[in-house]
Amino acid sequence: MSSANEHVLPQGAGYGVGIGLFFSAFMVVLTAVQARYTGFSPKSSEEFNSASRSVKPGLIASGIVSAWTWAATLLQSSAVAYKYGISGPWWYGAGATVQVLLFAQLAAKLKLNAPYAHTWLEIVAARWGTVAHIVFMFFGLATNIIVSSMLILGGSATVTDLTGMNTIAACFLIPLGVAIYVVVGGMRATLLCDYTHTAVLFAIIFVFVFTVYATSPKIGSPAVMHSLLQAASEAAPVAGNAHGSYVTMRSKNGLIFGVINVIGNFATVFQDQAYWQRAIASRPASCVKAYLLGGLAWFAIPFMFSTTLGLSAVALRGDPAMRILTPAEVSAGLPAPTAAAALLGKSGAAALLIVLFLAVTSATSAELIAVSSILTYDIYKKYFNPKATDGQILRVSHAMVALFAVLMGVLGTIFFYIGISMGWLYEFMGVVLGSAVVPIAVCICWKRANKWGSIGGAVAGFCAGITTWLITTSALNHGVVNVTTSGGDLEMLSGNLASIGVGGIITCVTSYFWPENFDFDTTRAINVPSQSEPATEQPLDYTADHEKKRHEVSSETVSIASEPTEEDELDPAALNKAFKFAAWSSIILLVVMLLIIPLPLFFAQTIFGVGGLTAWVVIGMIWTFFSAFTVVVYPLWESRSALKLITTGIIKDVFAKGGGKFIVAGEASKA
Repeated sequence: MSSANEHVLPQGAGYGVGIGLFFSAFMVVLTAVQARYTGFSPKSSEEFNSASRSVKPGLIASGIVSAWTWAATLLQSSAVAYKYGISGPWWYGAGATVQVLLFAQLAAKLKLNAPYAHTWLEIVAARWGTVAHIVFMFFGLATNIIVSSMLILGGSATVTDLTGMNTIAACFLIPLGVAIYVVVGGMRATLLCDYTHTAVLFAIIFVFVFTVYATSPKIGSPAVMHSLLQAASEAAPVAGNAHGSYVTMRSKNGLIFGVINVIGNFATVFQDQAYWQRAIASRPASCVKAYLLGGLAWFAIPFMFSTTLGLSAVALRGDPAMRILTPAEVSAGLPAPTAAAALLGKSGAAALLIVLFLAVTSATSAELIAVSSILTYDIYKKYFNPKATDGQILRVSHAMVALFAVLMGVLGTIFFYIGISMGWLYEFMGVVLGSAVVPIAVCICWKRANKWGSIGGAVAGFCAGITTWLITTSALNHGVVNVTTSGGDLEMLSGNLASIGVGGIITCVTSYFWPENFDFDTTRAINVPSQSEPATEQPLDYTADHEKKRHEVSSETVSIASEPTEEDELDPAALNKAFKFAAWSSIILLVVMLLIIPLPLFFAQTIFGVGGLTAWVVIGMIWTFFSAFTVVVYPLWESRSALKLITTGIIKDVFAKGGGKFIVAGEASKA
């Protein structure tokens, strides 16, 4: 890419990725296979919105990894690696992993205190009433809007840079293509999509990793990478880094980014319905396991991707194929696609485009189904039609998916025209959203949480965050407040700290001095199925011993075994035990990832030699292999019975003329 006006790929490649109709068609076929051969049909609102609450931990973990892999995960992580060196990937990865690990505690409390809720806002409404419901709905929808805008901004900027595709067209075509399979397949299709995306994502990451650190004639080994980074730091030392080096954890600006990253991502995990949706869809017995596995597996993606392409963008400065990047292009997340094209030419650009498409569409599908659930259950059903039938809920859910897909395109276009990039929005999200983190957590977990203190904390923290951010921007930039000046590290840090700090302090202080004594039986009663309702469909996990108990297909009895029902798994003692395990394990991992590993390296001002960088890279590779096994191989193993069932059904359809259709016992006579 020798000039900014040249594009590595033809414009048609951009439109092909933007539309994504092939992938939508693939997911529609998967949904049809699921409906025919497993008995799960997205024609039920419960299946559409929560996958019948029956998904096992491997697939949930894969879904968490996929939903948490935004455009920013690949692009922003590489941008901070480009700016700060090896500390950037660590602070990006660790600073956004601990929230998912800690969310395991909320997932356990959700199953204990509101096992039949569809959204986290239903719990807020049941506990604290309408005012709290509306206040926290603002934070919930603001989270979805900011996350969605980052997805569209990052995706469209990269597609435009690599192909020359019209940015506005990319803003609209990306979400609309995804909306097709979400409407058709619902939550389970989203999880299947997540799994498919995650598998391909890891494959392409391995291609880049082994190219850069093993086979590339331009780099080819950690030793060459080290020498190129040292040369780059001598030519242009990194401000705030020990000796201006790229191979040190002693990075002042990297640490500041780490704090911003931790605060902002607490907001986008705890307040994003997409994460609650996966907890709701999971089996009660395994939701904690899924979040711990998913969080640890996800870390490898931004860490290894940016340690590879972000550092390569620095190492290849001066290479004829590597163009010079402006600060605006770095903020837009372009170091990764530029490095990919410089390393592998058109094939590298195409691989990057595919991996970005997968990241953007999987995260977009998570946001679409999440917002659809909030608009359907927390606005339509709560305020407009409390007695809505299953069919009405399903129709509204479909309409809301389509509506938000269009809105995502509009938001991306607005931010593009006013000059706000993905990087700016990524650091800003904690300023707006951080104040509600502690109030939401205590609402789900703590019976003593004070209603008005929590509402007041969220609102006051929001105001404090915005005010502090603007005052700091004005003070540090001689009264000049604009998009450029307000996006500085210290400006964003002050707003993030004020938002989460004020919100958390007010909530905790009022709850300590004026505690409530809430009975969670109120939230446990949310959406409890009546005895007259048919039992929830059984999950796709069956054992051969119980084949004859539940289902028949055609003239033969098909083995589909029932594991313990959801009610059996909602044992309070077991869920409390799961919560304690989640608490201890997540807090230990938080301390290790945010304190024990990075801070000694920071304060020691260690500059890695060749051996140190090699060890750093090799450990990242090993972690990535284990992550791929966890979220690609493990889900196949745990779903082996369901895969066998589907295979059997397809074979019967081929050789027995329609004899493979799944029929629930008692309905065979209707078939």
